[in-house]
Amino acid sequence: MPSTMEAYATIVDILAQFPPITLEEMSSIRLMKRMDSKFLTNVTMLVELLKRASGNYFVQEVNGKRMAHYATTYWDDPNKHSMFRIHHCGHRPRTKVRVRTYLDSNLSFLEIKKKDNHGKTSKKRMSVPSLESVKDERLGEDFLKELTGITFDQIIPVISNHFQRITLVNKAKTERLTIDFDLHFYNWETKMEQKMEKVVIIELKRDGIQNSPILPILRELRIKPSGFSKYCIGTVVTNKGIRHNLFKEKLRYVQKIAKEEITAVEECF
Repeated sequence: MPSTMEAYATIVDILAQFPPITLEEMSSIRLMKRMDSKFLTNVTMLVELLKRASGNYFVQEVNGKRMAHYATTYWDDPNKHSMFRIHHCGHRPRTKVRVRTYLDSNLSFLEIKKKDNHGKTSKKRMSVPSLESVKDERLGEDFLKELTGITFDQIIPVISNHFQRITLVNKAKTERLTIDFDLHFYNWETKMEQKMEKVVIIELKRDGIQNSPILPILRELRIKPSGFSKYCIGTVVTNKGIRHNLFKEKLRYVQKIAKEEITAVEECF
């Protein structure tokens, strides 16, 4: 099996063969009856997936780059970790409060992401200068209070991640595929860090029941549907004291996918 760095270099070479699509062209793609599905795999299988998909997809290109760098910080209440626990128990409605930064363009947004009782996800966001402007200066508090009823007195930054993302669009422009990998987590409360460099999260967003070029490839490679919350998994592997019984099976599956020992996960059991 190639090393992670060798796999990344191969991914760069394969992406160079995809025709590009710009952000402006991406903005015209409206998935009116969107269906979302997540899949988990590793970087070795991602190489094979991209090879097989190259004839059917555009790759998003920004400033000449086809892999984008993202960073996200999530807030929660410091004692009960209510937002984490609601997700852990599978309850709805639920809310996430986060700042996402697009590191290549240095753009940041305060985002409120909600899932309602019917499983429908909505996201609203406002532009902010930086993570620090929200964390230290409480910028966006009126926006936060209007959408959630809470203030920054009640919540604190708890977990951050950064990762790389590839975005693909099929030739018919009826689906969008995001591929996240090279995951790193940092916990603001415990000061613990954790890497999951080999884990790959694929999210398929498509317009209704349109035919998808990627689904047969996923089946051929035995890449199965599997949910993965960066917020929840990142919290569990960097906070030994938080209850996470319902995520134990998921963590074992992540270990199997990555084909490597993740010490911090073992310590949580």
